[in-house]
Amino acid sequence: MIRLYLKNHTLSSNLEHFNDKFVAQLNDTHPAIAIAELMRLLIDEHNLDWDEAWRTTKNTFAYTNHTLLPEALETWSIELFSRLLPRHLEIIFEINHRFLDEVRVRYPWDKEKIARMSIIGEDDGRCVRMAHLATVGCFAVNGVAEMHSALVKGTILNDFYELWPEKFYNVTNGVTPRRFVQLSNPGLDSILRELAGDKWATDLNNLRILEPLSEDSGFQARWREMKRLAKERLAKRILERTKIVVNPESLFDVQVKRIHEYKRQHLNVLHILSLYNIIKQNPDKDFQPRTFIFGGKAAPGYYMAKLIIKLINSVGEVINRDPQVNEHLRVVFYPDLNVKNAEPIYPAADLSEQISTAGKEASGTGNMKFSMNGALTIGTLDGANVEIRDEVGHENFFLFGLTEKEVAETMTNGYRPWEIYQNNLQLRDTISLINSGVFSHGDTELFKPLTDNLINHDPFLVLADYQSYIDCQNDVSNAYTDSPHWQRMSILNVSRMGKFSSDRSIREYCDNIWKVNPVTVDAKMD
Repeated sequence: MIRLYLKNHTLSSNLEHFNDKFVAQLNDTHPAIAIAELMRLLIDEHNLDWDEAWRTTKNTFAYTNHTLLPEALETWSIELFSRLLPRHLEIIFEINHRFLDEVRVRYPWDKEKIARMSIIGEDDGRCVRMAHLATVGCFAVNGVAEMHSALVKGTILNDFYELWPEKFYNVTNGVTPRRFVQLSNPGLDSILRELAGDKWATDLNNLRILEPLSEDSGFQARWREMKRLAKERLAKRILERTKIVVNPESLFDVQVKRIHEYKRQHLNVLHILSLYNIIKQNPDKDFQPRTFIFGGKAAPGYYMAKLIIKLINSVGEVINRDPQVNEHLRVVFYPDLNVKNAEPIYPAADLSEQISTAGKEASGTGNMKFSMNGALTIGTLDGANVEIRDEVGHENFFLFGLTEKEVAETMTNGYRPWEIYQNNLQLRDTISLINSGVFSHGDTELFKPLTDNLINHDPFLVLADYQSYIDCQNDVSNAYTDSPHWQRMSILNVSRMGKFSSDRSIREYCDNIWKVNPVTVDAKMD
C-alpha cells in the first residue's frame, strides 16, 4: 500500500495523505498486528514522528468484530511477542501508555475500568489483548448484525463504546446472489430471469416480484417442482459421495456450518433420536419422512466438536441400516464441506437449522443462503435470524428457544440442567439411548463426555431449549404436510430476502465507514 501510494504521489514523500487513499478493514482480531506494523513502517522506515504516524494509522484501519466468543478475541502472550516481534511489542506498549493516559483523564478514579481497557492484560500471564488493540487503533468498529452490534457495544467492548460511541457501527452481513442463487440454483434463476429479467441479481428488490404469486396454485406447483429437481440432484450427489440412498420426497432438514457447541448440532441429534425412539415404540404410526443432512468442520483440537461429528455419523450408521426406521428417517454427514461443495445443498433444503444459543451467533450467512433459496428457517432469536424473521414475516419462520436476555438470566440465576434432564422423560430416554452403546458398538463410555457435559454443565443451554425445539419441530412437520401453505411460505421467504444481498452490505461499508464514492467501470467484453 505504501509502495503504491509513493509511486502515485511522487511529490508527497511523507505519506501525509496515505489514509485518504487506503482503508484496511481488519477481519476480526486475527490481523490486528497490522496496526503495529504500519506504525513501525511509518516511524522506522519513513521517519514520521509518533503523532503523525499515529494519526495516519488510526485513520487507516477499521475493525469488524465477527463473534463474541473468546477464540476470536485473541490474546497473544508477551513472552511470544517479545521473542518473535520485539519492535512491534515496543510500539504496542507505547500505544497503550498513551491510550491509558487518555482514559485516566476521562475516568480518573476508576482503576478497574483502566485495567479493563488496557491493551495489556495482566490476568493469567501478561498478554496483548488484540481486540483492544484493534479498537484503539481503528477509526471504526462494527458488528455484523443488529443484535450482534448491540451486544458488542453492551458487553465485550462496552467500556470503549462509552469512551467513543461515534466509532461504533452496524453492517449486517450479506451474501452474493450471483453465486448462491444464480450459480447454485439454476431452477430458481430461470424463474427469476423470466419474471424480472437477466439482471435481477444486481438489485434484490427485484425478488418482490414473487410476492403476489405466492397464492397462485399454478406457480406453487412450479415452485414445488423446482425444489423437487434440486432435491433429486442433491440425492444423487449424496449417493455418489456417501453411498447413502435418500428419498427426495422426504423433508430435507439441513444443518451445514462450522461444528461448534454453540451452534448446537447436538440439539439437532437429540431431536433425531427422540423421533427414533418414538418410531421404535410405535412402528405403525404415521410419520413425516425426513432426511437430516449435516456438514461442517471442527477446529483440529476441539475435542467436543469432534465427538459431535462422531455422534452424528454413528447415529446415521445405525438409523440408515434399520429397516424399521429408515423408511422414515435418514441421516447424512456430507463430506468435505466448503463453499463449492455446499452449492447443491442450499437449493435442495426444505428446512434450515439455525439453532444457536441466543446471543452467541454474530450473524450467520448460511441462514441467508438457505432462505434466499426457499428453505424455511427453524431458529432462535440470534444473529441475523432476528432480521431475517422481521423481513420474511414472523408467520413464515419457525421460532423456538430462550431469548438472549432469558439466556443471561438463566445463567445468572444458576442454571441446573440436571433438573431438566430428570423432569423430562423423553429427553432422559434420548440421552440414555446414546449412553446405551447402541450407536457405539456397545461402548457405553464413548459419548459419555458429551452427555455428562450436557447433564452437569450444558454451557450452551441445549437442555433448556430442548422441549421448545421438539415442539417447534412438530409444527414444522404439520406445516410440511400442507403443501400449498408450505410453498407459500417458501416463496415469501425468497421474495423478501432483498436486504441480505452482499451488495447492500458493501454499499453500507462504502457509505458509512470507508467514505468512498462509486465510479463507473467500463465492463465491455470482447
